[in-house]
Amino acid sequence: MAKRPLTEPGAIAAILSGTHSDPFGLLGLHQTSSGYIARAFVPGAQSVEIETLEGKALGALTCRDPQGFFDGEIAASKRQPVRLRASNADAKWSVMDPYSFSPVLGDMDDYLYNEGSHSRLFDRMGAQVITHEGVEGTNFAVWAPNARRVSVVGPFNNWDGRRHAMRLRMSTGVWEIFVPGVTAGEAYKFELIDANGGLLPLKADPFAFAAEMRPDTASIVHKHGNHDWQDKGHVDHWKGADKRRTPVSIYEVHPGSWQRDDDGGFLSWDAMADRLIPYCVKMGFTHIEFLPISEHPYDPSWGYQTTGLYAPSARFGEPDGFARFMEGAHGAGLGVILDWVPAHFPTDAHGLGKFDGTALYEHADPRQGYHPDWNTLIYNFGRREVENYLVNNALFWAEKYHVDGLRVDAVASMLYLDYSREEGQWVPNDEGGNVNKEAVAFLMRMNEAVYGAHPNIMTIAEESTAFPGVSQPTDAGGLGFGFKWNMGWMHDTLEYMSKDPIYRKHHHGEMMFTFHYAMSENFVLPLSHDEVVHGKGSLLAKMPGDTWQKHANLRAYYGFMWGYPGKKLLFMGQEFAQEEEWSESRGLDWHLLDDPLKRGMKDLVRDLNAAYKQLPALHGRDNEGDGVEVVVGDDADNSVFAWLRHAPGGNPVLVVSNMTPAVREGYRVPLPERLSGRWAEVLNTDATVYGGSGVGNMGGVEASDGSITLTLPPLSTMFFVFEG
Repeated sequence: MAKRPLTEPGAIAAILSGTHSDPFGLLGLHQTSSGYIARAFVPGAQSVEIETLEGKALGALTCRDPQGFFDGEIAASKRQPVRLRASNADAKWSVMDPYSFSPVLGDMDDYLYNEGSHSRLFDRMGAQVITHEGVEGTNFAVWAPNARRVSVVGPFNNWDGRRHAMRLRMSTGVWEIFVPGVTAGEAYKFELIDANGGLLPLKADPFAFAAEMRPDTASIVHKHGNHDWQDKGHVDHWKGADKRRTPVSIYEVHPGSWQRDDDGGFLSWDAMADRLIPYCVKMGFTHIEFLPISEHPYDPSWGYQTTGLYAPSARFGEPDGFARFMEGAHGAGLGVILDWVPAHFPTDAHGLGKFDGTALYEHADPRQGYHPDWNTLIYNFGRREVENYLVNNALFWAEKYHVDGLRVDAVASMLYLDYSREEGQWVPNDEGGNVNKEAVAFLMRMNEAVYGAHPNIMTIAEESTAFPGVSQPTDAGGLGFGFKWNMGWMHDTLEYMSKDPIYRKHHHGEMMFTFHYAMSENFVLPLSHDEVVHGKGSLLAKMPGDTWQKHANLRAYYGFMWGYPGKKLLFMGQEFAQEEEWSESRGLDWHLLDDPLKRGMKDLVRDLNAAYKQLPALHGRDNEGDGVEVVVGDDADNSVFAWLRHAPGGNPVLVVSNMTPAVREGYRVPLPERLSGRWAEVLNTDATVYGGSGVGNMGGVEASDGSITLTLPPLSTMFFVFEG
């Protein structure tokens, strides 16, 4: 009697068509009552022999279908990885059988994944270059619980989804496969068949650590651990620092347009390190903040519509180049903050949208899952796998690239269910309110995880409303951010400065009102990229008057900002009074530095940073009520503002701003009696070295009888330090 065939024709047909529901249950080595059998799919082969990895022959397989399906009994004594030796009329080749390897992920991974508490997903998911059962290769893992079949495809299998169909871990919805021989640098994507049998567009890896240069969209296998970090001193310094009481002056940079290469192309991370790091050190900034550097398909999105949260953009070179940049910045004493975007993601076909044919990362209901402002999708923060994916991403940048901070974009859009929506276009929470409780819980967990694992880091919220406790600890009911952008200060002060000085007296109260909420959060004062795009013009263009007055107004404004309580942030180009509105498509107008007014502005920003760092009173109580004392707040007619800055360990600093072009001789500023004595004029934005008129106070003034009498230069801010 003839032996029963080892493989049913229907199973063979399913493998050949890529529709088999459990390829690991069929292919590879399997024990039977009479020994071991092997099945293999090797397209193009006419014969296949099987051997151990040590080269011991185990037998020849029989071709069951000319498309490349083979099976047969083999002389194996145990389940083990094997090598397939294939041949046809033209060639011979060998491949290690991926279906003969055991799983890489384990029960603890499943448990933590299901619980939503796995804090090392970036070491388990995506493409992990490892040695498994003695063989070098890459383990691929992706979450797609509603897919009927998932395969990893790339040049290593001619982008054939039948070749490396993955194993489904039923309890988690995670698919995985170890592919021997695939190493760093290989391109790949995931091919998915949805629950209805439909073939989806090829998907990039949600955990990809590198990606192709746009317009190509494949993920790239990358192995972390190539960089030998030498920045322990820098990390330990910030780990022990009270960041609220430490100078933080941030230079905000779009890496694609700060400068361009001679041929107009993007600077590499190494070239940027050679230029940007020494520039920021010379200018006295403490931190660089990059607009999002994670992979994104569309340049005009500036990185805020990312498809690769775990991958530094290929625009600037390999991921290891970014690690070298970070090392160089830390060695020079600079921190690096990344803009991070958990608020939304784009609808590109290769991205996260409808990843397995269903609304997996996003809400299915467009009232919850679609952003009308940006034509993007919204993460489903209430789904534990999605929340864990995002929390792990924050941890990833802190651990793998030693970033010093994350500035979280568009937090207000996350916090409010009715953000930018009309009545009937949003879904209330369980109490009928508009607060997105799931987003609140996510942000709290993210901050707890990041600060718990990396106390050197700071998190900063771009939050434009009065949502309570954004920068308060989570155990006090806050969101847990370290800092919050002071959008109210930015709006009110820019609105004031844009007025002709003759009208400013009518808006004096609006400027003073900023002091009433200056300590309600741990604030960063942002003059960011958002203020110099979309027809808003540059900061200089917002200033009234002729060319000299525009520059004088901007100098006075910068002095006001650096003397005001709060950390500082200035977008690139504004330090030398860029004339044109910023565009991501070209470098800054560096030739403007031939103009003495531009050089003066740049020198002023440098000196403001120096004063801010050197004078404890200007930073030691940036976010606490005892750090500021207004002494002139009601002189609307003269548009004069004056306040004292205080901090332990430093002498008081008097900040005086005259926001009109009139010189004011003999101007009396009241001071506490205890501050009688010598006050040194340490900075004057009207100094000739900055392009000003040179009016001042001859280096210092004596205060007595509860006041100090000053000469106020036109359109100026001055700093005086009490010498006693």
